[in-house]
Amino acid sequence: MADAYIVETVRTAGGRRGGALRDWHPANLGAEVLNALVERSGIEGGVIDDVIVGCVTQAGEQSFAFGRNCVLASKLPQSVPAVTIDRQCGSSQQAVQFAAQAVMSGTQDVVVAMGVESMTRVPMMSNVTLHAKAGLGEGPFSDRIAERYGTKNFSQFIGAEMVAQKHGFNREELDSFALESHRRATAASNAGAFDAEIVPLAVEGGMHTRDEGIRDDATLESISNVKLLDPNGMISAANASQICDGAAAVLVVSEAALKKYNLTAKARVVNLTVTAGDPMIMLEEPLPATDRALERAGMKIDDIDLFEVNEAFAPIPMAWLKHTGADPEKLNVNGGAIALGHPLGASGARLMTTLVHSLNAQGKKYGLQTMCEGGGIANVTIIEAV
Repeated sequence: MADAYIVETVRTAGGRRGGALRDWHPANLGAEVLNALVERSGIEGGVIDDVIVGCVTQAGEQSFAFGRNCVLASKLPQSVPAVTIDRQCGSSQQAVQFAAQAVMSGTQDVVVAMGVESMTRVPMMSNVTLHAKAGLGEGPFSDRIAERYGTKNFSQFIGAEMVAQKHGFNREELDSFALESHRRATAASNAGAFDAEIVPLAVEGGMHTRDEGIRDDATLESISNVKLLDPNGMISAANASQICDGAAAVLVVSEAALKKYNLTAKARVVNLTVTAGDPMIMLEEPLPATDRALERAGMKIDDIDLFEVNEAFAPIPMAWLKHTGADPEKLNVNGGAIALGHPLGASGARLMTTLVHSLNAQGKKYGLQTMCEGGGIANVTIIEAV
């Protein structure tokens, strides 16, 4: 089977809800990372075979063939096609995997995988609530699903609490993990670790180049004082990922395209895995998914140099660490979504962007990315820096 290579990957700095990126139409956010990807890679936009765009809340400004609208708002020729996909929080990680599969199969040579989410302008769950307000149908979970699972209440917040309880964590441990995310993100940002991956955007007051969610002054006390989402639980807004606006993009090409267009690869795709499990405790799936990915790749956890595990909620990467026995010093070394934000459909490409740049900057070889996804699904992608 042919190899798939990552040539370039970029992202916007995250914007808080109602923050710096509030005036950016999401199609324009997507267009900006597309333009930067083409410019930085040196490829001519017209040779792109397809653009695969992850987006979770496909409503309002993120509806009506949203991926295509990102292309139409960009400098790419109108001849470049695009498609929008939804695998919940893993949407743009799946976009990367679809792009790699297209290249590895030999059906395409140059594919862009990207993700966009403006959680300010298209609020989370608004595609569901608009449907409910219109009085149309029963919502996304049918009577057959309710009969099978005894409920229609499939909540990621409940799933996070279930993971925390199952793996024996307490709130102080969750809050301490959250604090470390801010500390690492602060150190990385101050050291310029994100500079090469961020696409500057013009905003009110100047250029947006720093993730707004990073709290340089975070303390365990300030995090612990945040109100619990469930008075009887452990999850708070402070030990969960931040609502965020952002976009990210990854250029995936074949070996033939590397030679034909004189491109330089940053990484090679080693393994693509997706698994699914219990939709109730849905966020635990990265654990068995990682086991399967390593087995299929013929690797062990110690073979991996850096990990990006999405910090949807603190107990998820904590449970993943406990299950895999991975070195915590290799996990989310520049902080994670608790500090940097989680722009839903864009997060998969954002994590891949940071992983690729981190491997190259640190001279490391193998990286593994995984994230929990609604419905009990998880993607795992293993790459090798080249």
